[in-house]
Amino acid sequence: MPQLCPRRISRGIWLAAAIWIATAPEAVAQVPERVVSLNLCADQLLLALADRSQIASLSPLVRDPEISLFAQAASRLPTNDGKGESILFSGADLVLTGNFGQQARTALLTRQGLDVLSLAPWSSFAEGREQIRMVAARLGHPERGEALIKDMDAALARTKDIVPNGRSILVYYRRGWVPASDSLVGELLRHMGFTLHQEALGLDRGGVARLETLVETPPDYLLMDEDASRTVDNGSALLSHPALAQVVPPSRRLVIPGRLTICGGPSTPILIDALAAEIRAKVR
Repeated sequence: MPQLCPRRISRGIWLAAAIWIATAPEAVAQVPERVVSLNLCADQLLLALADRSQIASLSPLVRDPEISLFAQAASRLPTNDGKGESILFSGADLVLTGNFGQQARTALLTRQGLDVLSLAPWSSFAEGREQIRMVAARLGHPERGEALIKDMDAALARTKDIVPNGRSILVYYRRGWVPASDSLVGELLRHMGFTLHQEALGLDRGGVARLETLVETPPDYLLMDEDASRTVDNGSALLSHPALAQVVPPSRRLVIPGRLTICGGPSTPILIDALAAEIRAKVR
């Protein structure tokens, strides 16, 4: 039997170690030190899950208190102009973006070798949990992701079936827009015990519910943004129409801040509790 050369053995061990190091998870995805966000929902996840020192810049929308949950918290953090060229020269080692309306910019950044993580809007709580865990792990703080999921699941647990049996509700937005029933808000409303009225209207996939239709077939309750009480244009005038007020008066309208429904993420436990408070106050 041929004898193995000690030098050859040593070289083999070194090569095996080098291969292991190169393919280890830590080598594939190092914890980023300069993260840029180009999307409001990504902004909020980043603020909830990252160290402040990891945040290179956020989207300008994060400072708008009308739509951003973290407007005040982000007031002292840098924002970016969202342009691909400036992001390329920002020194970012991770870019968070949305998957709607940003495809060209995402493709540009990816072609130039930047690590881009595209985040889809949540369509269910299961998707939300998966996304939280993915982002938290990528940022190097998986325990923060688990803490956020725990808060969300606790809010869900304390609001299960709090609505009396048989009550229907319609989510109603500007210009009569109704979202699809297969959505995060739809799942939450069913979880709390509502039946979704858009299904009775044949709008399972969303669409426009005409005022005449609601007068003829009204829901027991409406879910609306808090801005719905202000008539500022034709789109909002519909929501305060006397005919709608007659069939679904303000006492049967559940109103929550719109900034809580724009994004799934750290706003979700707050949304659940805010909606539950409205239900306890108004649903009979």
